[in-house]
Amino acid sequence: MGERFVVVPVDGGGTLAGVGVHFDAAVTDDPAPDTGSGSSGGTREGKEALEDAVFESQDPNSVVPILEYNREPNKYGDGVPKENSPFINSSENDKGNSYDGTNMALFEEEMDSNPMVSSLLNKLANYTNLTQGAQEHEEADEDEGPKKKAVKSPQMGTFMGVYLPCLQNILGVILFLRLTWIVGTAGILESLAIVGLCCSCTMLTAISMSAIATNGVVPAGGSYYMISRSLGPEFGGAVGLCFYLGTTFAGSMYILGTIEILLTYIVPKAAIFVAEKKEDEVNALLNNMRVYGTCCLALMAVVVFVGVKYVNKLALVFLACVILSILAIYAGVIKTIFEPPDFPVCMLGNRTLQNHNFDTCLKTETIGNITVTTKLWKLFCDGPELNATCPEYFVENNVTVVQGIPGLTSDVISENMWSQYGYLGMLVEKSNLASVGRSDPEQDKYMPYVVNDIATFFTLLVGIYFPSVTGIMAGSNRSGDLRDAQKSIPIGTILAIATTSVIYITCVVLFGACIEGVLLRDKFGDSVKGNLVIGTLSWPSPWVIVIGSFFSCCGAGLQSLTGAPRLLQAIARDGIVPFLQVFGHGKANGEPTWALLLTAGICEIGILIASLDAVAPILSMFFLMCYLFVNLACAVQTLLRTPNWRPRFKYYHWALSFLGMSLCLALMFISSWYYAIVAMGIASCIYKYIEYRGAEKEWGDGIRGVSLNAARYALIRLEDAPPHTKNWRPQLLVLLNLDTDQAVKHPRLLSLTTQLKAGKGLTIVGNVLEGTYLTKETEAKKAEQNIKSSMSAERTKGFCHVVVSSNLRDGVSHLIQSAGLGGMKHNTVLMAWPGTWKQSNDPQSWRNFIETIRETTATHHALLVAKNVDSFPTNQDRLGEGTIDVWWVVHDGGMLMLLPFLLRQHKVWRKCKMRIFTVAQMDDNSIQMKKDLQMFLYHLRLDAEVEVVEMHDNDISAFTYEKTLVMEQRTQMLKQMQLSRTEREREAQLIHDRNTASHAAINDKADAEPERVHMTWTKDKLFTERNRNRECNSNVAVRDLFNMKPEWESLNQSNVRRMHTAVKLNEVVVNKSQGAHLVLLNMPGPPKNRGGDENYMEFLEVLLEGLNRVLLVRGGGREVITIYS
Repeated sequence: MGERFVVVPVDGGGTLAGVGVHFDAAVTDDPAPDTGSGSSGGTREGKEALEDAVFESQDPNSVVPILEYNREPNKYGDGVPKENSPFINSSENDKGNSYDGTNMALFEEEMDSNPMVSSLLNKLANYTNLTQGAQEHEEADEDEGPKKKAVKSPQMGTFMGVYLPCLQNILGVILFLRLTWIVGTAGILESLAIVGLCCSCTMLTAISMSAIATNGVVPAGGSYYMISRSLGPEFGGAVGLCFYLGTTFAGSMYILGTIEILLTYIVPKAAIFVAEKKEDEVNALLNNMRVYGTCCLALMAVVVFVGVKYVNKLALVFLACVILSILAIYAGVIKTIFEPPDFPVCMLGNRTLQNHNFDTCLKTETIGNITVTTKLWKLFCDGPELNATCPEYFVENNVTVVQGIPGLTSDVISENMWSQYGYLGMLVEKSNLASVGRSDPEQDKYMPYVVNDIATFFTLLVGIYFPSVTGIMAGSNRSGDLRDAQKSIPIGTILAIATTSVIYITCVVLFGACIEGVLLRDKFGDSVKGNLVIGTLSWPSPWVIVIGSFFSCCGAGLQSLTGAPRLLQAIARDGIVPFLQVFGHGKANGEPTWALLLTAGICEIGILIASLDAVAPILSMFFLMCYLFVNLACAVQTLLRTPNWRPRFKYYHWALSFLGMSLCLALMFISSWYYAIVAMGIASCIYKYIEYRGAEKEWGDGIRGVSLNAARYALIRLEDAPPHTKNWRPQLLVLLNLDTDQAVKHPRLLSLTTQLKAGKGLTIVGNVLEGTYLTKETEAKKAEQNIKSSMSAERTKGFCHVVVSSNLRDGVSHLIQSAGLGGMKHNTVLMAWPGTWKQSNDPQSWRNFIETIRETTATHHALLVAKNVDSFPTNQDRLGEGTIDVWWVVHDGGMLMLLPFLLRQHKVWRKCKMRIFTVAQMDDNSIQMKKDLQMFLYHLRLDAEVEVVEMHDNDISAFTYEKTLVMEQRTQMLKQMQLSRTEREREAQLIHDRNTASHAAINDKADAEPERVHMTWTKDKLFTERNRNRECNSNVAVRDLFNMKPEWESLNQSNVRRMHTAVKLNEVVVNKSQGAHLVLLNMPGPPKNRGGDENYMEFLEVLLEGLNRVLLVRGGGREVITIYS
């Protein structure tokens, strides 16, 4: 980056010392003595001095470095620490170390969160990235007494720390046991293609890995740490476990390679299972591999458990074996130019023979003028006699000897240029030798021919070869031991891949140029008396390769059994996969005991498979998956251009990472499409599990950046135009009420939200606290936490927004106006009916409610008001047979039609039927209305019963007048309660004057008590009069009406008409829908004149009287449902 800290010394008097002089490295190792705790040593004494300064330099002329530092790097905007920083706020004792001298008094109140640069740099200098449990056994063994041993600073350089470990991990079992067979089967050209594909994949991955590894400090944990911190905990856990499984199956492969070398080339007589017939040889070998492999695994697991330090110390020995073996190969190739080794291959016709049980490649030989048969004769014929019965092919074809290693100067390279794929059991033949007669497959399988033990094709060979290029992560896994990881990892890894690629390419060409094709295709060296094929080429002896490859495989197996449990332990300790937590524990010194047991168990699965050729593609899948995500991580970070993406390794590009990712994916399906699907399925299951159950981690990963960019792009697109009617769905702003303890008053409102949304669309749950944010910060955070807890309990997916405002009215207005972002804003407001508005002494509650209705109308938002919301069903309830009744009085854009449909998608309301009622006036044709409504619903694809209710223009009943009169008098009373004494007297006089003109009978009473409102109707009298009017005959009713007429004339006729509508509509709704599970009803709008607000609340109360669950619906001024597709 090119930045550097500039330390400006300040002398004791506050002036700059040595102005113009800059210092490059900044801080001395000796911190100023601490006088802020314990005694008051130093130059100051006494309590007052300690209050002035926490620290005081013993030298008054000493300089204090000033440096600027960012605020709280380990904190996020919500104030919750997400990941501990290694050098900030690491201990309570460090807090006193933050403030030095009176010169910094300006910053003393922030010292707890913003440390002085002197202490910061000291911690940076001593920072170690070794994780807990990464130390070896000897560190715990050599700790004596309570005093811990000082941590040694990492000293390993590029060569010893990265280059050689990568070489050791890359070069291994496939090179020694399978590369010659791959060259012989695929030919030189296709083998070069295989090597080129695999090496290109790892080189591109190494470039991406180098960019990630040099983008900051990589603690011990290597690839898992890099992927998880770049792509997030879900991808990190999934890929980390895939990498763990790959490393574990690699251990199986190395152990199987060890046993194959032991039983095939070192001590073949040690086999427990011996095949009596040739066709049983494969099964016998597999059973021997299983038994010896299990024993070897148990032995290695014990070694790892008891003495990990010896495994690490022997790593150089195992590496030396690998290097010596490769040098022996090159030496043998050079020797073939002058003196090719003598390894004859016996051929019958053009078929290769297994040379185990005969010494001379002859059918008969002459001994003292007597012709006798050889051991070869006895293998084919039914007796040693010359007249014995022999197979036709044996009789008609001669035996010839072909030199297995013709040498570099021979022309064998032209024969080995092309592929020789074949089926299972196909004979290994030399095409340019004469052959007479036909083959008899049924008889041939009992003869000592060299045959293919598996069917071969290009994609299979890719899967078998790929493990030979894995191991590129060895350097990054050792990042905690490196002196300069950001320099060593790129150089060492890329050099190691380049070196091994050259070795593999030259080996492919040299094997094809030096070794006979039939010997190359002889996987186990049966044609050269069971010698390792690559060993026949080496110098000075085949045993150099045999012993070297044996120890190499042993060492690689031990390394896998050492590394895999530590990787699992790191994943478990991150806490992202809950069921793996037990594997995070280990012995006292951090050794992963439980993880080692699980690793051994999984490794045993690979050993029971028993075939090296079957295990290799499995681990290829897991490693390719890991490499794919390393490339993806680099590409994502590069394309997002996040501010923290500043790798010191500059030779990367997103296109290279994308190419590497594509190559990894292609190789997965080339190698084995069904293994690829299984591996991706495992990774997907782990991903979804972590997403569903895992601990939430915020690592600043790239996937979060992708989400932010995708969200930004989508929001900008949504901003272009409003959504089409076909895409309209209620995007809810839920206005919650909280009690004094900041707990949610009506959690059923969130249940209704969940049932209405079914997880789709936008949900914003809002609340307003009264006050200022500076005084209400704690309550706001508590409220937000409680709302989120309630949302989680009710399974409401959405966002929480708590606003602190000077008054509730403004706060709700701010929420309605500003909640959401861009095109992702709410279009519907959901709130609860203020059930206690009549009992409340403060009229502000129902006034806020009415103002919210007006505001939603002005902003063109739909409004849903739930009455008796606490009686609504929970998400666990299952409503039985019943109805959702829709009362469609006025058209509101179709909201009333859409809401029941959405509710019935949820399992709570699924069994409910939908009924739609509409109101017909006197001059309407109700029969035609019903037909039209049924046709409308048919086009809307909605299943509902239709009923048209006729409401005739009846005379206004006495009950309506009663309700209106009580309403107006109550209004007058409440107004008087809020007026001052003088205003009350003035208001009383006005009432008195008005009543004098129309009610002469009550003048005296009004004059006597000017400060009291005369209530003509009490509650009891109201009900008595209502019942009397309903029960008495019409003559009595008419007489009562005439008696009450003088008071009615003073009523506001507009209020009387509205009350009449509310009463009549309520009677009809109660009559039809009292038993419904839910009633949806058009919500009438509030009066334009604010003076009638309380009357409006009374109208709504009358309208909803006698109904249990009601959802009042008010449209937003646009169509929300359409008949078109």
